[in-house]
Amino acid sequence: QLQLVESGGGLVQAGESRRLSCAASGRKLDYYAIGWFRQAPGKERELVLCIDIGGETTHYANSVKGRFTASRDNARDTVYLQMNSLKPEESAIYYCAAGGAYCSGSLGGYDYWGQGTQVTVSS
Repeated sequence: QLQLVESGGGLVQAGESRRLSCAASGRKLDYYAIGWFRQAPGKERELVLCIDIGGETTHYANSVKGRFTASRDNARDTVYLQMNSLKPEESAIYYCAAGGAYCSGSLGGYDYWGQGTQVTVSS
């Protein structure tokens, strides 16, 4: 069973950067695309971007293009989400999730989820 644990959340000032980590255990991460989602209070969970097994990133949220990037270190079974120029409206719980080898644009395409890490962006 694949297990995912996010870390790196916290309080940041608007305009600052933050890097989140998604560490896997139970199975090698090499075989999975990893999606990064976020959910703000009272809002639906939103797919931000996904990185496939080849390291190709697909951005699903237009608002993060040019600011958020993903990378993966398969030797460490860890995927990263680098977030730059953060905005207060991006305060949310950020989740990583694993599905198949290639990215899916829907929540249903992801079978394994982490517990999430809170990112709060102050203005």
